[in-house]
Parts: sequence; C-alpha cells; structure tokens
Amino acid sequence: MDELRIMVPNGMLGYGFPLEDFERGMKRQPHGIVVDAGSTDSGPQKLALGEMTCPESAYYKELSILVPAAKKAGIPLIVSSAGGDGSNQHVDLFAEMVEQIAKEQNLSASVARIYSDIPKTEIASALNDEKITAMQNVPEINLEEIEQTTVITAQMGAEPYLALLQAENKPDVIIAGRTYDPSPTAALGMYYGFDPALAWHMGKIIECGAICCVPAGKTVLGTLRSDHFLIEPMDPNAKAMPHTLAAHTMYEKSSALNLPGPGGVLNLEECEFNAETDRITRVSGSRFIKDEQYTVKLEGAKVTGYRSITVMGLRDPILISQIDEALDYVKNQTEKELPEECAQSQIIFHPYGKNATMKNLESLADEVGHEMCVIAEVASPTQEMAHLVVNRIRTTLLHYGYPGRVATSGNIGMPFTPLEIPLGKVCQFNVYHLLEIDDPVGQFPVRMQEVGR
Repeated sequence: MDELRIMVPNGMLGYGFPLEDFERGMKRQPHGIVVDAGSTDSGPQKLALGEMTCPESAYYKELSILVPAAKKAGIPLIVSSAGGDGSNQHVDLFAEMVEQIAKEQNLSASVARIYSDIPKTEIASALNDEKITAMQNVPEINLEEIEQTTVITAQMGAEPYLALLQAENKPDVIIAGRTYDPSPTAALGMYYGFDPALAWHMGKIIECGAICCVPAGKTVLGTLRSDHFLIEPMDPNAKAMPHTLAAHTMYEKSSALNLPGPGGVLNLEECEFNAETDRITRVSGSRFIKDEQYTVKLEGAKVTGYRSITVMGLRDPILISQIDEALDYVKNQTEKELPEECAQSQIIFHPYGKNATMKNLESLADEVGHEMCVIAEVASPTQEMAHLVVNRIRTTLLHYGYPGRVATSGNIGMPFTPLEIPLGKVCQFNVYHLLEIDDPVGQFPVRMQEVGR
C-alpha cells in the first residue's frame, strides 16, 4: 500500500461541517473516516453530571451522513470519546443512534463499542498497589476522592482500535469511549503497516479537522506515506501551511518537542514541515519512543456545590480606574455581612475588560477600556446560599460610594433578569492521574452488534 488516506469531517462531532467539503473528500476515496467527539476543554460537568458537549440532535444529524457514506465506500467509521466525556453511557447512546440510522436508511452494519469506564474498586486497588501517580499540578488522589467521583474513565491508546481492525470480522462502525485524540488515526496507520511515529503525528494534527489550515475550516484529508504525510483541507479556498501545521502540532501541549500519550512519547526534534504545493504541506522526521511502563490518563469529576452568577456592566471611568480596590471592598464587605455563608463559599470576580481572559498571563495588564463587564461567581453548598451571597455582592457594588464618585444613582447596569442567575451544580475534576496498566487492549472491553436490516 503506497499511501493511506484518512478523512476527518470536523474537529468535533456535532459542530457541523460543509457537506460539499465532505463530498469532495469522499471523492478522494479515503480508507477511513475518523472523528473525535470529546474533550475536557469545556469543563468537568459532562463527566460529573452525565451531560454531552452537543445536543443529541446534532450528533444524530451528522451520523446520519457519516454512517451511510462509510458503508457505501466500504471503509470504517471511527468515532472516539462519545458524547464528549467518553463515558460508557454515551458510548451506548451513540451506538443506539447508529442502530436507528441503519434502520431508517435500510442499511446493515456491524458496530463495535469500546468502553473506557473503570470501576472505582479497580481504581482503589490500583491506588493501594501504588500504580497511580499524579500529573503535574494535580493533588494526590485518595480513597475519599475516588468515592466522590460520579464516574472514572481512562484515555485509551491505539491498541483497542488496532485489535478491532485486525479482527476476522472487522466492524463497519467503531463507537469508542474516552480516547487520546490521535489514537484512531495511529491505529489505522499501524494496521496498514506505516511508521507509527508518522501515524501518531498525523493523528495529532488532523483530529481537530481543518483548524490547522488558513482560514481555519472543518474537513481535512491526511495522506500517510512511507516516510512522510500530507495534510490538505477539503475547502478549495483554504491552505495547509508549514507554519500553521507546526503551530497546531504544539496546540494544547506543554512541550514543543515531546508529546506524551498512552504507550509512549512522540518526539519532534528532527521533524520538518515543508510546502508540497501552495495549499498542501508535507511533514516528516517524527519519532515515537515507547514507554517502559504503559500508562493511561484517568479522568474523574465530582459535584462540589451549587453556583450562581450576576452580570454587571460598568461605564464610569472613575470606578473602572479603581476596579481592583472596589471589588476587594465588595468582597470584604460581603464577608463581614454574611460571615457564615462566605466561609462556606468561593467568590470569584471576572472583570472582562481587565485581564479576565488571560488573568496573570495578560501582557497588556495596564490597558483598560472605557467600559467593563464584571461577572461575580459564587459557589456554595446550596443554591440558596449561592443566591444570597451573589445578591449581596451585586447590591453592594450597585451602591458603593467609591472615592471620587460623582453620580448618586446605581454604579452598574444589569442586562439580565433574574439579576442573580442560578447555574445549578458546580463540578470539579478530582481524578486527573496516570494509571499503570499491563494490557492496553483488555483494559477496554468491547461489545459487537449487528444492526439494521
């Protein structure tokens, strides 16, 4: 096989993609369609509360396109990290959607489900055996934290996918749990005998779709060859440039040269990015260094309380010039008036217009605009308590007589009612650790099913 072509319709299932770009990609006769559905970027509530990144209808709409297209072309469709968190319940939900689509469109398909949840008893046993280690800036785990999690899942590597591709009865569709994003592409590359390092690197770039291109888009085609791979956007007006691919290689990574994942590290010290054409880039020189001990990343989340917010607009330049001191006053005054409640709560101010996005990393820390939006966030053991504290914050800032104040009316404008907005349960990642495992295939159970006619 001279080359392996893998198409990614978009960087996240449920985010939509131009149908014409997808059809353009299918005309290139890809050997597989890979699409990721998960991320921890949007916070721990999905894992803690069983929620999904997108509405179920968004997933259904896109799967209704992808499933018949892959079946017609005779190529596998691989969906990883189902639902966003990759939990077992969302793997089952996605598989049920595929089953319904097969019935509606009069298709027959074999569907494999790969599960990634790990029982708490197994995690506790691994902790006792000292097989769990904390990642950087993560607290040590204990049995109490394990018990407080809603569910614990693990990021699988390429091995579970590779085992299914090598099986005698290969599935038409693979719906998988939590996955290290490049794993499905790496598995396809290894299955067809290509360099694992190049397969891992190509997977790292294309798992986000055509975000690596200019302008950023949705559908991308990766072509893997013996000593390099090519990246090409399916939007004819977009370009995959050497510098954009290099930048995206480092996207969401703590190191520019070493990208760790399940089973090893992708090393890029000798990697090169060169223009193949004016819109296609060639990548070569990647190396994959296997770990002596195979580890997977655990993810677990718990409910810690309830959150309420209030949104306040400021326009007075005198107040804006001393906003830090004003917010300190409001917090201190609220703590004096509600000492018991504040002792049990967490108060966070988000002054948009003054370093709210980048926080202490902001390079323009002293530049302040002519208006500001302050979001006050309170997390408390109960929704009523959070409501009370955030109400007191709002009313205190509303009438605060700050130094130099000229106006005698309220200091803030409030764009929403209710003025205090309950956001429900607030969640926290409390398991974000590495687990040593001996069997990267057996750790992730598989269920096969024939669906449709």
